[in-house]
Amino acid sequence: MKSKNDRRQALLSLIRENRIETQEELVDRLRQSGFTVTQGTISRDIRDLHLVKMTEEDGKSCYRQQLPAAQGEEPFIPILQQAALRAEAAENLVVVKTRVGMGSAVGAAVDAMPQVDCVGTLAGDDTLLIIARTAQDASAICELLASLIEKETD
Repeated sequence: MKSKNDRRQALLSLIRENRIETQEELVDRLRQSGFTVTQGTISRDIRDLHLVKMTEEDGKSCYRQQLPAAQGEEPFIPILQQAALRAEAAENLVVVKTRVGMGSAVGAAVDAMPQVDCVGTLAGDDTLLIIARTAQDASAICELLASLIEKETD
């Protein structure tokens, strides 16, 4: 059985690689890929993954992922504040716990952060693993993320 995270990863791949104009088309494509989905499920995924309909150069619309940005902020800050719960370093690794279903979104936000220089990231449903080069790098990344996450409660 395929998980919600698998479905959401497939959905993101579909919109990156194709021009998907309607929710019905998303449902059909996901079903063709072996997922059991309803339009309600897709509506929630669209909301949670911050998908928006954008008009392409030829005037046709399609779904794209757009992380929300507060005025004057980098686009990754709001997603971290909304979806990341805590970050903890262990040697050269940083484990970020997220709200359920938001691991990939937080991963995309971290990947977009110019101040995070890491070997790579690996996202799950409610966890993000950041692989740093050294324990010092992991500690610095953890401190940066913690400072951004904590701003929500200030």
